[in-house]
Amino acid sequence: MSTLAVRQLDVKIGAVHICNNLDWQMQAGEVWGILGMNGSGKTTLLHTLAGLREPNAGSVLLNDQPLAALTRRTIAQQLGVLFQDHHEEFPGTVIESALTGRHPHLHAWQFESDSDRALAMQALETVGLKELAQRNVLTLSGGEHQRLAIACLIVQSPQLWLLDEPHNHLDPHQQIRLLDNLVKHAQGHRNSLCMSLHDINLASRYCSHLLLLFDDTKVLAGPRDEVLNEENLSRLYGHPMHRLEANNRSAWLPE
Repeated sequence: MSTLAVRQLDVKIGAVHICNNLDWQMQAGEVWGILGMNGSGKTTLLHTLAGLREPNAGSVLLNDQPLAALTRRTIAQQLGVLFQDHHEEFPGTVIESALTGRHPHLHAWQFESDSDRALAMQALETVGLKELAQRNVLTLSGGEHQRLAIACLIVQSPQLWLLDEPHNHLDPHQQIRLLDNLVKHAQGHRNSLCMSLHDINLASRYCSHLLLLFDDTKVLAGPRDEVLNEENLSRLYGHPMHRLEANNRSAWLPE
């Protein structure tokens, strides 16, 4: 059973096609990266996969069930979304915000348990915010907001993670630390993870599979080592790309 699947999916923005008649699926434990030029529709595709916008045609399946037939509560118990920019609108502490990740699993008027609070503190430690647990969220920096949003997802404990540029607002050290922990957590729990990325080198480092969105509605999806090559990336970005090897890792640079 696939965690997420699309059947004959058609997604458009106005008259512009992002994908047409797409058949694609994710299995448990896989880490997918979505790459494409600015405006290629990475965010729109993620929102469609999350059920936040309807596809123009076709269907999205979550654990073999049509997403459109599921309640928002059921979806929230199984699927978590990270948006590009996440900012709190109301005052509250960091730990209180992290605990909102448990709300899909609670009944109406049910309070968080001690185990929920322990899970939230563990999530804050994972993203490096444990010392800020009692800080007012309105005083956080952009990078701290991003890390808090990811902590909320860890507390939510979904089976499927859809992340829109999770490295947004983070310096290189925090990018590596956060993605190390995210991928380790997801694979350790056999979760599926799909994230849009602008950084090819992060995609090469962390993704087991890649989905490339070309500007002619063509989509190329498959294992990273089959998809990630100079020819595909040069065509994807409309600019010559070259691969370098250093410290047993591949690095991708524009000409």
